[in-house]
Amino acid sequence: MTNDQTPLEGTPLIAPSSTDHPLYDQVVEACRSVYDPEIPVNIYDLGLIYTISIDAENAVDVKMSLTAPGCPVAGEMPGWVASAIEPLAGVKQVDVELIWEPQWGMDMMSDEARLELGFM
Repeated sequence: MTNDQTPLEGTPLIAPSSTDHPLYDQVVEACRSVYDPEIPVNIYDLGLIYTISIDAENAVDVKMSLTAPGCPVAGEMPGWVASAIEPLAGVKQVDVELIWEPQWGMDMMSDEARLELGFM
């Protein structure tokens, strides 16, 4: 990022996930077990999980957002996500960070989430 907070040319707003890591699908399913208490859709399908990065030592780093900065569970949600991922066999450690850029939008929801919430 530059001083005016615009991304450098070619830098993605959301870092890519480790989709080719053997634990990736299990981590996604663990994220799908976590729900925002105000919305009847899991946080993964809501598009709140931005990046799942898993290194060679099986340490998992999750970058996520919330539907709004004033979300009443903002302080608790990262812990819920970490608690869902930590029991997976092979996971060494889990770090979950809340980020606010880019801001979450309804366009980040999966088709399943849109259907569930009546937007399709």
